[in-house]
Amino acid sequence: MPPPPSLPDELIEEVFLRLPPDEPACLVRASLAGKPWLDLLSSPAFRGRYRDFHGAPPMLGFLYADTSDEHQGPASLLVANTSFLARSPSRDWEDSGYFPLDCHHGRVVLEDMANLPLRLVVWDPMTAGWTELEPRQYDSDVVTAAVLCAVSGCDHRACHEGPFRVVTLGLILDEGECYVDVCEYLSETGEWTEQGSFDLMEKLSINLSADLSIEPMPPVLIADTLYFMIRDDHNNRVGILGYDLGSHWLSAMAAPPKGRVRKGKAILMVMEDGCLGFAHLKRFTLYLWSSQMSSDGLAKWTRCRIIDLKEITPIQNTEKINLIKLIGSMERSDIIFVAADLGVYEINLESLRWKKVWNDQKIHALIPYMSFYNPQERVNMLHDTRPHSSSRKITSMDVLGVS
Repeated sequence: MPPPPSLPDELIEEVFLRLPPDEPACLVRASLAGKPWLDLLSSPAFRGRYRDFHGAPPMLGFLYADTSDEHQGPASLLVANTSFLARSPSRDWEDSGYFPLDCHHGRVVLEDMANLPLRLVVWDPMTAGWTELEPRQYDSDVVTAAVLCAVSGCDHRACHEGPFRVVTLGLILDEGECYVDVCEYLSETGEWTEQGSFDLMEKLSINLSADLSIEPMPPVLIADTLYFMIRDDHNNRVGILGYDLGSHWLSAMAAPPKGRVRKGKAILMVMEDGCLGFAHLKRFTLYLWSSQMSSDGLAKWTRCRIIDLKEITPIQNTEKINLIKLIGSMERSDIIFVAADLGVYEINLESLRWKKVWNDQKIHALIPYMSFYNPQERVNMLHDTRPHSSSRKITSMDVLGVS
């Protein structure tokens, strides 16, 4: 009996296009079947079609920030909710402590808690890329940072190995006055550039005291603007800072709630239509707001939804819930994350379904790690002898990306 005819290459490609992006082991297993399939799955043409077919990159896992003093390496901060296995350089992490500040375009910026002056590190969990930025001495009382791809024209759905930029914001509090220092780092030059010091009290259109802090949450990115949330700890009120990456200009606006906002009860979001969103929790009632820029350049807030979380929670005895916090969101989606007494949950605001993603509820920020997967990067681990690669023996489980 003659062998069955082989499938046309075009049909094989159509099958591969439908492999789920949130289970990267499927792509890697297919690529290990032989060189022709590896070449196809790793080709720029297929990767471009694959990203176009699936749209936004999937969430392969998430980073978390908590208040514990435990020293830990970076890989332990990334919790995989798929078969993805984060990679980090080979070194002794026993005396190291890293705090995640932001994750955009496949990279993570970490604060090295074990060293002074402030030292920031940019880490690529997909490739184990590791860049320790030149340390800077800040005059600021509070510093936060964001990391972004610096490749012009990139679609930012699978950014790895290219140049990046880091933006830092620092608050300077001095006798009732408050200034924001902005600095930028470019990996292509390896240098920091001071972008200016802005008088925050002059810019704010709301009455906040000088007892301000930057919320320990990652900023959201809309077009070329990063948005950070600030808090008046004295009056329990919040405001929003917007930093334009093109003009290097800082703006400030009021958040929509007029009353007090307790810690852990508000987050910034990127709505599905690309607008800036704001979520505010008052007991078990979730208020969602969307902003539009008016002709005079001011943000106009519209309350778009009110959701009673008690009505949709899978937790049967809601009377026993003493704690519920907003801890993060997935950009350009209807997904938010909350921490309750029984763990961390993902809530789909469209279907109103809850999904438990972790048991530990003692975290105050959840930062999604979103990226498409390149099988060639994982297969290269078999022959990778670069200094930043893991020194332990590579197993088939590593190559498949299975944690």
